[in-house]
Amino acid sequence: MAGPAAGRAVGNLTFQEIGTALRASSILCLPMGSMEQHGPHLPLNTDTVLAEAFTRRIVERWGEAYDLWRLPPVPVGLSREHDWAAGTLSLSVGGMTAVLRDLGREIARALPTRNLLIVNGHGGNRGILEALGRELRGDFGLNLCALHLGAMMSPVADAGVPEIHAGRDETSVMLALAPELVRRERIGNLKAPPDGDAVRAAVLDPAATWPWSSGDPRIADLGVIGDPAQASVEHGQAIAERVVEAAGAVLKQLRENQG
Repeated sequence: MAGPAAGRAVGNLTFQEIGTALRASSILCLPMGSMEQHGPHLPLNTDTVLAEAFTRRIVERWGEAYDLWRLPPVPVGLSREHDWAAGTLSLSVGGMTAVLRDLGREIARALPTRNLLIVNGHGGNRGILEALGRELRGDFGLNLCALHLGAMMSPVADAGVPEIHAGRDETSVMLALAPELVRRERIGNLKAPPDGDAVRAAVLDPAATWPWSSGDPRIADLGVIGDPAQASVEHGQAIAERVVEAAGAVLKQLRENQG
């Protein structure tokens, strides 16, 4: 009874229910977001809102099949590329490393499962999750995977303007999942989308890494890298459904990796 009654949220359980509700084969789902500018039309906590919303939907869709349980979100990440803008909060690389290692240790100590799906809503968190994944596995015995929502929502395009930040795709998903937070009337204040080739060279070049900033007018306007003018609820709903369904294959692989 604890699972459905608690909404499959670990935080809704009592300490006495942990041992009966969760098993060694359960999978914990950790939403990870950020606190950073998202243009004039989306809130600072967009990535956390989406990470939590997708985690809920993934748990609703796959919770019974894979015994999924939601953890509280990590609401601040690595966001130095947006620190030109008021309201942006960013951990340091050392601080983020400490947070993730402490969480990994505590999960291994306090819960009966070591299966962990990190639902990452912020592209800037990707590098450190990749780097620390092996440490979390080797040092704490976690069987984990990071699901990167940005890459799932916006596959890299070879032409046109890449959807990197607060553009058509991200704005559409916010319109579908949290429409009350979108300032649609402000989208019209944005200039034409940035030059696609400049964005690809600064942000997406697989051979060269640059410390790019969303405050750079060559690749962004008011912090936006993409074209939110083309956003729609229908497009956002289609993206959300596709992402949630694709998570099933990831969960299957994670369960198989448990051995």
